[in-house]
Amino acid sequence: MNAFPPDWLTPDWPAPPGVRALCTTRAGGASRPPYDSFNLGDHVGDDPLAVRSNRAALQGALQARPVFLQQVHGTQVLTLRGDEPDGSVADGCVTTRRGLACTIMVADCLPVLLAHRSGRLVGAAHAGWRGLAGATGPQHAAWAGDGILEQIFRRFMALAPVDTGDAAIKSIANEVVVWLGPCIGPEAFEVGPEVKAAFEAHDAQAAAMFRPHTPGKWLANLPGLARQRLAALGVTQVYGNDGSAGWCTVANASRFFSHRRDRVSGRLAACVWLA
Repeated sequence: MNAFPPDWLTPDWPAPPGVRALCTTRAGGASRPPYDSFNLGDHVGDDPLAVRSNRAALQGALQARPVFLQQVHGTQVLTLRGDEPDGSVADGCVTTRRGLACTIMVADCLPVLLAHRSGRLVGAAHAGWRGLAGATGPQHAAWAGDGILEQIFRRFMALAPVDTGDAAIKSIANEVVVWLGPCIGPEAFEVGPEVKAAFEAHDAQAAAMFRPHTPGKWLANLPGLARQRLAALGVTQVYGNDGSAGWCTVANASRFFSHRRDRVSGRLAACVWLA
């Protein structure tokens, strides 16, 4: 892999040999303020030439093709085979193909990277509160529905390589390692009661991830909610964002983009691929 800015995050997780992952920061790009400088979003008002330059630099750093999705805060998951154009509508993707990077753009939502211990399957998910809760559509009518993590886990189960005889005695959850990237932190993510209700309808224990803030508002722990969902699926190997201050996109303005903080903002990218 080519050199990339030392400010970028390299996940500290026990990924199997051949699996690579990283998460960009604001550093190292061509975009001018307020998108300075490594903005990868082509939908936020930045100069298209700067975005193309940044995306080309990312591809050079990965030595793999990052596949950029049109993320809609939903639960659709794509299987990448190499012929998908950038802009395919989905909030998660998986691949068994080498040279394709499952790529999620964020500016407060939680990027979730997954790898199977065989080293032959990886995936990534965009976990904002709607996708995580399974609340989709303009009216958020699907309260307590399966969210993006449940959907991507199902796709993993369908694609995971299983040795003969192992299917009956091994759970795929034991074969998956997960890394959570930077997102809006639990000291900054103020939400209304409808968000709390959406998670509690799925699991009453989700109430522990909310605490009262201003009248009628709550502070939500987004990485904590993701960890609860993963635990419910049986996934125990979860690394990265633990909700501490250093992971908060809002609080670390010089390092991370944040839509909640700036409104006009670039996008980071979290990528996982088979080298």
